[in-house]
Amino acid sequence: MGVSAVRFVVRATITRADIPALCARLADLLRGRPGDVVTCDVAGIDRPDVVTVEALARLRMTARRHGSRLVVTGACPDLLLLFGLLGLTDLLAAGGPGPASGRSGQVGRRQVGRQAEEREQPGGVQEVVDGRDPPV
Repeated sequence: MGVSAVRFVVRATITRADIPALCARLADLLRGRPGDVVTCDVAGIDRPDVVTVEALARLRMTARRHGSRLVVTGACPDLLLLFGLLGLTDLLAAGGPGPASGRSGQVGRRQVGRQAEEREQPGGVQEVVDGRDPPV
């Protein structure tokens, strides 16, 4: 029995109420097919939120329970940013480039973060306050 690919498409907005049905649908696809690679196409999601990330994490757990691996493809930049902000970039395996829109599912390759603000070094000159200036 060789490893095959299963395509799983997630479209539009996902609500928390949708997550159990998505996981059940994936479980039905994977039943009796251990070792398959699930390609989860999320190109249809334009406005991802934390619930979207939760759904993808739960789909990944469902795939693992069935002995499969989940690969996300077609992730928009906002979804990649959410993964980074939530510290979950390593949670989902990276996929290849998305559809013709140029999206990328390469979750692990994007570095999300910021640099600390640089502070000025104190100078040797003290500021003088003129007594005639109104208080601030």
